[in-house]
Amino acid sequence: MQWFRNVGLGVGCLITAGIASTALAQDNAPRQVLFTNVNIFDGVNEKLIESGSVLVEGNLIKTVSGEAIDAPDAEVIDGEGRTLTPGFIENHAHLMLMGPSLSAMEANTTWEDFGIHGTRMAEMYLMQGFTTVRDAGGANGGLRRAIDSGQIVGPRYYPSGAFIGTRGGHADFGNFTSPPGSETNFSRLNMAQEVSGVDDVFRFGRNNFRMGATQLKFMQSGGVVSAFDPWQLLAGSKEEIEAAVQVANEYGSYVMAHSYRKEAILNALNAGVKSIEHGFSFDCEIAGVMNEKGAYITTNLTAFDPGLLDIPAVANQPSSLAKAKSASATFANYIPNMKKCPAKRGFQTDCVGSVDACNIQIAYEKHLNHEFFGAFQSMVTLTSIGGEIAALSGDFMNPYPDGKLGVIEAGAYADILLLDGNPLEDYSVVGTGDTWFGADPRPESPETIRLIMKDGKTYKNTLN
Repeated sequence: MQWFRNVGLGVGCLITAGIASTALAQDNAPRQVLFTNVNIFDGVNEKLIESGSVLVEGNLIKTVSGEAIDAPDAEVIDGEGRTLTPGFIENHAHLMLMGPSLSAMEANTTWEDFGIHGTRMAEMYLMQGFTTVRDAGGANGGLRRAIDSGQIVGPRYYPSGAFIGTRGGHADFGNFTSPPGSETNFSRLNMAQEVSGVDDVFRFGRNNFRMGATQLKFMQSGGVVSAFDPWQLLAGSKEEIEAAVQVANEYGSYVMAHSYRKEAILNALNAGVKSIEHGFSFDCEIAGVMNEKGAYITTNLTAFDPGLLDIPAVANQPSSLAKAKSASATFANYIPNMKKCPAKRGFQTDCVGSVDACNIQIAYEKHLNHEFFGAFQSMVTLTSIGGEIAALSGDFMNPYPDGKLGVIEAGAYADILLLDGNPLEDYSVVGTGDTWFGADPRPESPETIRLIMKDGKTYKNTLN
């Protein structure tokens, strides 16, 4: 009998241990969230999945269906007929650059000022529905580390490190009398670096990746409000641009190039650049080369606003005003050319300024996308194309390699918005603003964006 009692005790322990293991496994199971009764825009197709369901498990989308999904342990969110979309993607932002001018940031700004501004910009972008932001220059890896570790609130973040550019070009933020190669506020903080030759490109390009960049940014053309550079500038030799591409290739990543003139755009594409920034001289020949090489373009459509000439930074500077007038005349065919010979175009705002000012500009940029290209193309621009651009950073430097971005499909990241209405019928639900200069400050988050989820975590939910 003693033997039986011992056996019985052993069996009882096994049963107890099995129950405990099952309970532990359930406790450790990934959290599930089930969206029901939603119309799904998947980021790719114009036709919505009506009365659909989406099951999120952990930080990934597990199932997308036009029918009910059986998930008894899931937290249920009834969309009540609202539209579920991917989180928006901004492909050209400058979260660290608060303005009011390049000279002010060079002379009177510390790393604390930049960091505080970047923190506030990151939260603003997320609350405007952007779950991913590519920073087009001026930020290293610190902001992303803070976001990804949960220290601050913000979107997924793809920084470019320091702008790379030539003396007198669009990355030259030094004071007027600074001698060539001298240290600046921007260079000390690895926000902008002046290059003179291939060796400099190698040195600063590799340092950018060391500092947390996910891709490189080469300043190939000039600008309008910058001090020394005509917008027509063809900066950087063929060898220097190719050197930037070589460094990016070493890291399995790519180069984005600030390019205005047609010659600059073609030079960049032929050197292996994968993302053309601004690209205002875009035409059908460029479209053909881009499609052949698998390249992308991002363009700030606010550049085509008639009120651009009234910006104080432009209107009060005779040289900038002259550049703006010349550029506006030259770039007039961009929109008809993009409609005639479309290329893959990502969303770009390119705001440098206060958080409130950038909030207004983002909403206006959303509005102009719809005004110029219609609802469906604007939604694709905000979502799946941005996800493709993010993926260009490759297997090694992409900080988010476990799922796709910008789409609603099984295996994609759970970056999700719920909108009060169908954006393909009423685009304003994405949070547009039809006024830029003189607009009233915008709310922290558009009322029509009812839920914001990033990486499976809910950051906003105003549903009943």
